[in-house]
Amino acid sequence: MKVALGQFAVAPEWKLNLDQCLSLIDRAIAGGAELLILPESIIAADMNDPGITVRTAQPLDGPFVNGLVKALAGTNLSLICCIATPAQPVLTHNCQIVINATGVVACYRKLHLYDAFNMKESRDYVPGTELPPIVQIGDVRVGLMTCYDVRFPEVARSLVVRGADVLSVPAAWVRGPGKEWHWEVMVTARALENTCYVAAVGECGPRNIGGSMLVDPMGVAVVRAGSEPDLLFANVDNERIRATRAVLPVLANRRFRDPELNA
Repeated sequence: MKVALGQFAVAPEWKLNLDQCLSLIDRAIAGGAELLILPESIIAADMNDPGITVRTAQPLDGPFVNGLVKALAGTNLSLICCIATPAQPVLTHNCQIVINATGVVACYRKLHLYDAFNMKESRDYVPGTELPPIVQIGDVRVGLMTCYDVRFPEVARSLVVRGADVLSVPAAWVRGPGKEWHWEVMVTARALENTCYVAAVGECGPRNIGGSMLVDPMGVAVVRAGSEPDLLFANVDNERIRATRAVLPVLANRRFRDPELNA
């Protein structure tokens, strides 16, 4: 399956971000992709406006998502991205959604909120309470994780033992000393320890690093972006997964399993 990774700098105005997404959708279709993954929190962002996330949140049937669904009509492209949706009483959910020509087919509310490195995502968001789903796209099973989730290996392991071939990781990875290295290490580790692909897509605005990459089951970055807007294409190969698991059977060799996570 051909996958497209689209990183861009999210603007404060949702209509500008929708236009950016529509352009990336058109380019992904022209490039023959079956799946396009976009970053985290793409409705609106402004590092100088701390209230923008809650103020600009939209429901799953709002104009932002409807605009994405309309753009996918008549195509075989699936889209994964993250948006803020309203949550009671005043905060929001950080929702990773899977969309195709039929509409929204899956929604995952981010489990692990980024209350670290002097940031406090819980000021804006309510955490999810359920393990993320797995979605069939073409001949590939895609498990959903969001940004900070990548630091929690039990989530990735749960998805893979439930059948995921690819982990989708939309992100807005904040800059800081060593943070680019953290991103690369975590994304690569989740791929290598689970012998799966990890498709990690970062927002590349003034606060965040970009650094989108597709890492294969042997921990090799098949494609990698820098810190500027970009659209990358790469193939997810089921045979590569099978071959890796034959020579590196870490999943089969596990000695300890967590019944609660089915891992």
